[in-house]
Formats: sequence, structure tokens, C-alpha cells
Amino acid sequence: MAGIVDRVKNILLTPKTEWPVIDGESGDTKEVFTYVAILALLPLIGTIIGSAIVGVLPLTYGLAAGAVGYLLAFVVVYVVAFVINALAPTFGSEKHMPSALKLTAYAYTASWVAGIFAIIPVLGGLIALAGGIYSLYTLYLGLPTMMRTPQDKVMGYFIVSLICAIIVSIVITAVIGGLLLFPFAALIATR
Repeated sequence: MAGIVDRVKNILLTPKTEWPVIDGESGDTKEVFTYVAILALLPLIGTIIGSAIVGVLPLTYGLAAGAVGYLLAFVVVYVVAFVINALAPTFGSEKHMPSALKLTAYAYTASWVAGIFAIIPVLGGLIALAGGIYSLYTLYLGLPTMMRTPQDKVMGYFIVSLICAIIVSIVITAVIGGLLLFPFAALIATR
């Protein structure tokens, strides 16, 4: 656990020096997804507690939404890593799925940490936005190290990766969110 705390602290406070450390690690899929499993709990906890405190939606809906969001973290990390890896040759970078997976998983750190603030209704959304923006910054910083991207191609690779990540996230969230909201909307309509 101490290793995870140090990784979170370092990726948040000193990402430029942390990426070379991450690059030197094996990139074991189990290790990376263990990190995701622990960090993605923060938004889950924030969502559950936030829905219980605010009470706008039933607690069971907050539990379901939080659980689905938790599972989606794994799917999104993997799919975005897959896309980043597939795009690598286009930007003069090295294709290496373990590196793309580490890049994606560790870049999401700030978003997950900020997700705990879903406990606070409006302020939590602003903090989550700030965490998301910082996650993008850490992704940008990690591309040259993790994917061996030439400096003159980092911005283009980042922008295309960002667009793909947004599309992937929207599509996955819309499909799963729609499946989750449909029964809830039907329940309200029958009352």
C-alpha cells in the first residue's frame, strides 16, 4: 500500500520525474490493474456517500451508478491504452501495450483522487473537472517517456489521443449510463 501512496503522491506532485520511474517498471498488467482497482474506489465511495447525503436519487441508484462507474474505469483504461498503442506508429512512437497501459492508468490518477469529492454536490464537480484537466497534463507529460514519442510529435499525438479518449468515454458512458438510467426512468414513470 505504501508503494501506491508514493505513486499517487509522485504522479500528482512530480509527474515529470515520476514517468521515467514508471517507464523502468515491468508494466505487469496485474500490478497496473491493482492500482486502478484501488484508485477507482475513490469516485465510487464519493458517489455512494454523495448520493446518500444529498438524497436526490435513491441510495440504490447511487450504489448502482458508483459500481458501474467503478467497472467502467477498467474498461476505459484498457480501451484508451489500446487506442494510444495503435496510434503510436502514426506519431513516430513505439508500439508497446504495457507502456500504453501504464501511461493510461497512471495518467488517470488525478481524476480518481478528485472523484472522492463527489461527496460535495457542486464543489465536487469543479474539483473533478480540475482533476480531469490535471490528468490530461500528466498524460501529455508521459507520452514522450512511455511511448518514445519525438518531442515535435507529442502535441499531435496528445490531441488525437485525447479526442479518441473522449469519444471512447462518451460512448461507453452513454451505453452503460443509458442501460442504468432506463430502468430508473421507467420506475419513475410508473408512479
